[in-house]
Formats: sequence, C-alpha cells, structure tokens
Amino acid sequence: MAPMLEIEDVTFRYEGSKRPALSEVSLEIDRGEFLLIAGLSGSGKSTLLRLLNGLIPHFYRGEMKGRVLVDGIDTREASVAQLSRKVGLVFQNPDNQIVTLRVDREIAFGLENLGLPREEIIRRIDEVLKKLGIEHLRRRSTAELSGGEKQLVAIASVLAMKPDVIVLDEPTSELDPFSSARIAKVLGNLNREGVTVIVAEHRLDLFAPKASRMIVISGGRIVREGHPRELLYKGDISLHGVRPPSVVKLARRYGVAEAQPLSVGELIVALRGGVSIDRS
Repeated sequence: MAPMLEIEDVTFRYEGSKRPALSEVSLEIDRGEFLLIAGLSGSGKSTLLRLLNGLIPHFYRGEMKGRVLVDGIDTREASVAQLSRKVGLVFQNPDNQIVTLRVDREIAFGLENLGLPREEIIRRIDEVLKKLGIEHLRRRSTAELSGGEKQLVAIASVLAMKPDVIVLDEPTSELDPFSSARIAKVLGNLNREGVTVIVAEHRLDLFAPKASRMIVISGGRIVREGHPRELLYKGDISLHGVRPPSVVKLARRYGVAEAQPLSVGELIVALRGGVSIDRS
C-alpha cells in the first residue's frame, strides 16, 4: 500500500529569506502512524507541517523544489480546500483558527462550506463533541473558553471534516499540564481508531509514549529518525537541542535505561524489576 503522505526531496525558501527553511527533505508517512516531530524553534517543524495540507505552496510565498503527495495527489495541483478533506491542520494558537462566536457553530463552519445536509452536520457535531468529551461546551461562547478548551474545539472542528490525517503544531505550548495531558490522551485514542496523527512538539514526555515513529529536524533537515525509544536512549538527540523527557533522565539516573521506559508507569515497572515493557 502506498504511503498516505510522501515528501520527495523538498527544499523551500520563504519569500524575502536568504536561507531555505527546509533543505532536501524526504519523508514517507504511512496510514495509521503516530509521528512525533521534534526540534528547536526555527528548525523547520512548522514549515514541514505546512507542506502537508498545501499551505505551502498555495498560501505561503516562496521558492519550492521537489513535490508533496497526499494520498497520491500532488499538492501543487489541488487547492487547500480540497486537501483539507484529507489532512486537517490544528494551529499552535487556536485563536488563529476559531472564526465564529459559538462552539457548535465553529464546528459546523467547515461542514457548511462542504455543502453537507443539515442533518449530517448535526450528527457530526454530536459525534465529535462526544468523542472529545466536550458536550458541555456545545453552546458556549468561543471567547469565554480556556486555552485547553479552545484547542479541543479546534481539534473538534478539524475532526468533523473526517480527514484521514490530523496534524498539530505544538498543540500544548500555551496549555496547563492538565489540559496538555488531556489533549495527548485524545490524540492517542484517535490514533488507535485509525486516524494518522502528526504532532510537532517540545513536550516529548506527553507524546513519545504514544508515537510509533519520531523524527528530529535541525537546520531545515531531518537529522534523526526512528522509534522514540531508540532516539531518546541511543540517538543522542541532545546534540540537536532536543531535551530528553524527565522519564528518560530518571531511568538513566537509577540504572534502568536498558528497559527504555517512556512513561511514568513504565519507569515504575522497570524500577521494581517487574514484567518487561511492551516496546511495540
């Protein structure tokens, strides 16, 4: 089966910039993957995500070489609206994405643009509100929501479009620990249901345990790629400014790094010398 997303030798330089934001990047993403993207600010993470739904080259001006295929469709030959049915993007700041004044109307906005019947729109609103556990927000003003609630509404709006892939750009950067953990759990559940999830994040502690693959970007290039356990324990990604999560540091401190725990639960098992950790 062909990959869901294919980036083929892409170099992109923003208009007015002397240096490319991405250089000779190639990447294949399979259906059902949970891909975690790590790297310092300015490394090229956001630019990479903008390739996946056609914002580059259709919205952001610049010089692009190479090509990107979304389910076999060349992004240069399809509109952002068309690609949004395949790939849904959640921005770092949900205020940049929310356009209406009430939660249910926000979720309905994209569906109405698709021309769906009213009954189908209502059904999808009900479905995503329940899936994300935010039924109580249905008639709330979007201006009154907390940062975590806004991010969940932005995710709901994207999921209602039923994309094959959901892409999130540092979704927890403005959130408290409780809201961050809630969003990580939601994304893990969606991935188990078959949705391809791609997350660019600094908070590796939340997403490394859920990811099936991880890449590290530095200077506009992919410099490391593999399973999170492999990269966090053997990849020396700190050379590229990526900090290992606290669990990894504790595992090394207490001599259980061989077990390669990624979550607190796995760390406890390793410290107790219990059953081996599932490394799938």
